[in-house]
Amino acid sequence: MLRYITAGESHGRALIAVVAGMPAGLTVHVEDVNRELARRQLGYGRGGRMKIEKDTAEILSGVRFGKTIGSPVAVMIENRDWQNWTGRMSVEEAEGEVEKVTQPRPGHADLSGVLKTDQDDVRNILERTSARETAARVTAGALAKVLLKEFGIQVVSQVTAIGGVVADTEFVAKPGDTEAIDASPVRTLDHNAEASMMAIIDEAVERKDTLGGTFEVLVYGCPPGLGGYATWEDRLDGKIARAVMSIQAMKGVEIGEGFGLAFKPGSEAHDEIFYNESRGYYRETNRAGGLEGGMTNGEPVVIRAAMKPIPTLMQPLRSIDIATKQPVEAVKERSDVCAVPAAAIVAEAVVAVEFAAALLEKFGNDAFDDIKAAFKHYIERLQGWHG
Repeated sequence: MLRYITAGESHGRALIAVVAGMPAGLTVHVEDVNRELARRQLGYGRGGRMKIEKDTAEILSGVRFGKTIGSPVAVMIENRDWQNWTGRMSVEEAEGEVEKVTQPRPGHADLSGVLKTDQDDVRNILERTSARETAARVTAGALAKVLLKEFGIQVVSQVTAIGGVVADTEFVAKPGDTEAIDASPVRTLDHNAEASMMAIIDEAVERKDTLGGTFEVLVYGCPPGLGGYATWEDRLDGKIARAVMSIQAMKGVEIGEGFGLAFKPGSEAHDEIFYNESRGYYRETNRAGGLEGGMTNGEPVVIRAAMKPIPTLMQPLRSIDIATKQPVEAVKERSDVCAVPAAAIVAEAVVAVEFAAALLEKFGNDAFDDIKAAFKHYIERLQGWHG
């Protein structure tokens, strides 16, 4: 089973991603990872941390002579800002007194975290729950994308709304659009909406406020049958929803028309099935978003997510000091005003991992050439249904 775990704190020495279950024989280069890490740092409205960090990866294990060897792939991303935090984030006992953070931020994990773990310093929670952790997830997703590309599966994303500004739904991201989307400061194909999105971010900066928004991730090239229907845990749509919702600040996920289907009659909610000899089975609509019964159905997979505004504000909300129990303003940490464009990149990564895992579950995960052969046989069998 393809899976990953991340480790590291926001201002610690480094972030680590360990990806287990990668098959042997897949060509991997560190540039594949660095390219995705650079994309994660894009976006209008990012904070000062992006001026400090230029994320680069170092592959520590699992790759030899440019190919995976079947053992876990460990990747490290050093935090450049660590040099300014060696005292406050020391692994060894502190020398002298270190000021504790005792003002939890509304909307963050701060208060629940210290209550759960019986600690008196919010920093022990916020360092790990920071969205800085997503750099490690993007690393795992980069490796998954390398695998998917070998099978003609591509993952793209774009921002569909920031604050109250919504992009025109006519602009749908397709394979080959990533460069054009990344060239937009807010990662959208709708240039009219782009200007308005940037303006509303500027207004939030002036107010010392933050903004959320929505984005969509699309997966192209999936054959039907990835995922499963036999048990609840086999269902690929459930795995996708869990993965995307696990990203910091996500508050909603839908697949296809999602919540909109709840307001339609069944006659208008489902995708009718057609057939011809050249295309085989196909659908003229894609309201299901490429997933039916927990499995891909051969249409593009469409995933949309809603991100709340970042809870770290330069004009803090009211809170309670956990040491004195007195009213205070929440702690201010350096953060972004809007991170929706970056969140879409992170979502690409976690979605890529789920599709790579589904691919390997169906076709094996020991040797890359064996997986390619099994995939080829499956595609030929599907073509035989309408050959």
